[in-house]
Amino acid sequence: MSSTKPISTDIISSDLLVELHARGDCDKIGLTRESLVIILMEVAAKHATDAAGTELRAFFLSLRIDELALARACAAGSNTAWEIFLTRYREKLYLSALRIAREDSSARELADTLYADLYGTTTRDGRRVSKLASYTGRGSLEGWLRTVLAQEYVNRYRRTKRYVSLDEESEEGVQFRAPEPEPTPPADNRLSQATDETLAALSSEDRTVLSAYYLDGRTLAEIARMLGVHESTISRKLDKLAKSLRKQIVAGLARRGMSRRQAEEALETDVRDLQLDIRRSLAQESPPGSFSKKRVEARAREGHG
Repeated sequence: MSSTKPISTDIISSDLLVELHARGDCDKIGLTRESLVIILMEVAAKHATDAAGTELRAFFLSLRIDELALARACAAGSNTAWEIFLTRYREKLYLSALRIAREDSSARELADTLYADLYGTTTRDGRRVSKLASYTGRGSLEGWLRTVLAQEYVNRYRRTKRYVSLDEESEEGVQFRAPEPEPTPPADNRLSQATDETLAALSSEDRTVLSAYYLDGRTLAEIARMLGVHESTISRKLDKLAKSLRKQIVAGLARRGMSRRQAEEALETDVRDLQLDIRRSLAQESPPGSFSKKRVEARAREGHG
């Protein structure tokens, strides 16, 4: 992530501000133009420090401004915004939690925990702090929520592994202590290396298409409009890229000593068990950040549909 430095609010022209404020339906959720400017400046200071003029304008227009405005209005305490948020995302969050936890009661508990963090906790000085205040609008809000949800699940899992309840201990504190977890074998990083190598060799346009579709959640139609081509062209390109990526990653694994069978098995690994920084590999055409799920790898295995 780029270092934060102040950007003058004069950079945002009045016509652009009017357009963004309208696109975000900000009046409905109680977000003033002044508040929107502050939010946009914060995002730009973190992720567009080298942009200026038309580049900065394009950066602002590329943001999911409606979702950014909604998230920040929720963080600011707007009841209207929160009602809209729950209508749009309550069921989606539960379904995402169910896919992660795989059990109904655990999924609901996980989702409820996230709701509490999103709604915000009150600090000592009386301010309410919400996780939604960290959403920047560079990717979809739904995707960001899934990432936060997955991280919360990982944190909960680590806590249960690290601590044992008092009921499991005797008076001496050792008799009924849970056994130490089995040490996990070191991860084989050859898959990560082969994937990084393959993605690094992509053309700028291929990087753009992959970043937009797999990382930012853009639709085929949106990408087609962005590149000035037909939607079917993007569909065919993604099909071709998926097949090519798989073939090249398998070849990269073979160069690193894997047999064909081992390479195929590596590509079948459950994506939830992989921790690869795909966004870093595609950073030439998209802002740097963390992306821990190997979605590109999975799509290379399954096809993009």
